[in-house]
Amino acid sequence: MTQTWTPDRIEALLGLPLPELMWQAQQVHRAHFDPLDVQLSSLLSIKTGGCPEDCSYCPQSSHHATGVDADKLMDLDLVLTNAQAAKDAGAGRFCMGAAWREPKDRDIDKVTAIVAGVKALGLETCMTLGMLKPEHARRLADAGLDYYNHNLDTSPEFYGDIITTRTYQDRLDTLYAVRAAGMQVCCGGIVGMGESVRDRAGLLAQLAGLDPYPESVPINALVRVGGTPLEHAPDLDPFDFVRMVAAARITMPRARVRLSAGRRELGDGIQALCFLAGANSIFYGDTLLVTGNAEVDADRALFARLGLRSSAPSPRVECGTPMARPTVRLHQAS
Repeated sequence: MTQTWTPDRIEALLGLPLPELMWQAQQVHRAHFDPLDVQLSSLLSIKTGGCPEDCSYCPQSSHHATGVDADKLMDLDLVLTNAQAAKDAGAGRFCMGAAWREPKDRDIDKVTAIVAGVKALGLETCMTLGMLKPEHARRLADAGLDYYNHNLDTSPEFYGDIITTRTYQDRLDTLYAVRAAGMQVCCGGIVGMGESVRDRAGLLAQLAGLDPYPESVPINALVRVGGTPLEHAPDLDPFDFVRMVAAARITMPRARVRLSAGRRELGDGIQALCFLAGANSIFYGDTLLVTGNAEVDADRALFARLGLRSSAPSPRVECGTPMARPTVRLHQAS
């Protein structure tokens, strides 16, 4: 029987003494995964800047003066060159991001060719292109796209403080379109934007409450970029980040929990705790879209020090039954 993870239950999890939370997360992790196995994914921005959305954390938004210029969609040959380099460096999944509110028909024609080309290299494929119409989701699925990334970012209650140009329901509708087209879901959020512990619990409750929950769950630490509204956000307690990873593992036991943006700033010690807490995927390479990431050589050295190993692309694992259309669930603090 599927557990119901309410914000109250998850907030209680996040409030446990860290050794107890880590122990629970380790038990769940070992029941479903090899604890030494970590998936490597590489991320490339195939269309940078000029996004009409006003996400407060994003340097690619046209609403913020961050010095990021708007580029056109990258040519297929250049994408494939980057994808081959990522594969040669050990990545098993190649993720591609385009700074759009939503793709147009002409964009889909181009990105489906990109998907087919990257798949032909033997890599898993993932894209994040903004909101998706059902017909666009079907075309991406037909082209062979394995995963679609569309993060919820935070709780429904805090969401309006971060983004005003699209609604929470818009995001859930895109996730439904992705599932209906037969693709797997990559969906997570960001920690350190000034949200409360209750908001963090609310985010995880939304994610765990999707049926099925996402196969990939990226947990991002805010990268404070000059010119964005969150450039002066308060420091994030790194142990709070570890707690989010552990709670994500417990509430979504068969998902790949990924250390994503902000990983470089966490340092080796906190990353090691995250792996103990159940993280088993990382973004690998020198750049995440337009912000820095841990260097490849540093990651290899850390894996060697911790006795971890990278995995090949994982077989498709369904985390539940076909998704019912999700709606926003608001929860009041008890």
